[in-house]
Amino acid sequence: MRFLGGLRRGGKRRVVVVGLDGVPYSFVNRMIGESVFSHLGRLFGDGSWKRMNSVLPTVSSVAWSSFMTGKNPGKHNIYGFQDRRPRTYDTYIPLSTDMKSDTLWEVIGRTGRRVGVMNVPVTYPPREVNGFLVGCFLSPDLNKATYPRQLARKLSELGYRIDVDPWKGREKDKTPFLDDLNEVLSRRAATMFYLMEHEEWDFFMTHFMGTDRINHFLWEQMELGEGPYAAAFLDYYRKIDEMIAGLVSRLDGRTTLAVLSDHGFCTLKKEVYINHWLVDGGWLVFDNQNEQSIKEIDERSRAFSLDPGRIYVNLRGREPKGSVAPGDEYERVRAELAEGLAELTDPDSGEQMIEKVVKREEIYFGDSFDAAPDLIAVPRRGYDLKGALNRPELTHKGELVGMHTFEDAFLFIRGEEITRDEFSIVDVMPTVLSLLRVPIPSDVDGRSLVD
Repeated sequence: MRFLGGLRRGGKRRVVVVGLDGVPYSFVNRMIGESVFSHLGRLFGDGSWKRMNSVLPTVSSVAWSSFMTGKNPGKHNIYGFQDRRPRTYDTYIPLSTDMKSDTLWEVIGRTGRRVGVMNVPVTYPPREVNGFLVGCFLSPDLNKATYPRQLARKLSELGYRIDVDPWKGREKDKTPFLDDLNEVLSRRAATMFYLMEHEEWDFFMTHFMGTDRINHFLWEQMELGEGPYAAAFLDYYRKIDEMIAGLVSRLDGRTTLAVLSDHGFCTLKKEVYINHWLVDGGWLVFDNQNEQSIKEIDERSRAFSLDPGRIYVNLRGREPKGSVAPGDEYERVRAELAEGLAELTDPDSGEQMIEKVVKREEIYFGDSFDAAPDLIAVPRRGYDLKGALNRPELTHKGELVGMHTFEDAFLFIRGEEITRDEFSIVDVMPTVLSLLRVPIPSDVDGRSLVD
């Protein structure tokens, strides 16, 4: 059945967006070549698809926030999965209430167009929209995850699941994890089709987190082509391919389809514990030996780190126990930290682990600039930078075998030509507005990719 609601409402142009979390351009290209993505291979021939850059730091919460606002973190205020309260050592998980910018669907809704949004990261708690919204994986339960509130009852009847249980991925037996992934995918697709058929909408978006979940725990087996779950990994992606084929078959000729990912993926060689390096080098000192919280740092500390590779100078007048003077001393500390990080090597292989170190003013700007980390360490492929404390060694490899990459996301737009080869995820929001003939707000950082 084709979704004709837009035609009944006057034949307006409509857009559907599918977000596949953490699916690399290079992987899609390979799966098309190996006929795992038989439907996507045909679909991508009917439009334009290109490699896309993500954001720094390369975290889903930051990337999707940049997607939905068309802005850098200095404007939307989301810098990581875990952020720091300004002028404190307190950390928190940022929610939609912490986002300081209007979203794509809010801009669209103000023009009178109706929107439907499902599961996009940093949409909990659900903000009011002209239509409906189902919150993301951060939602504590379904009854608190929807706007309007009464939508939760229908989702419950449909068996909708907010997310898989990622802790199952850490078990040696991955079968329950895979069963959970497949169940959540099936329920999400069915709910998406139901809402698209029974609700009126001009813009509709569904995000799929399961792709990122399976990549973290099974990417290495897929890449090596061996292991007990390598085949199951590809079977899951075949279901993704079939889901998108089912969506395409339901769209009318006035609806443009876009498919994108927020970052790439690669096999994880090692986790790198930046705070261990800071402690070892005398940059970070604790009041006692129990290094469980940044709150416990000693006033002699000059720097500390949060995931992934965000470095904060312990600045006098900004941090409660600040020791580094603003001005020349601050710049000297940043320079020394950047030089030391650039020289970090794998203790076993001798391989360099840091690609580059970026100053915050080089990539961030806006009203939320003060919350930005002072430095961002960008890892080389395979080295996942962590902010964990009390780690006995600099590096380790545990249950996670895949990690995010900055340079290998992708964007596909059906029936359109993407006009630039170099672009990032912040450019997608103004592109969708262009497709809908909605004016682009003047404070958006991204630029439309279609004429």
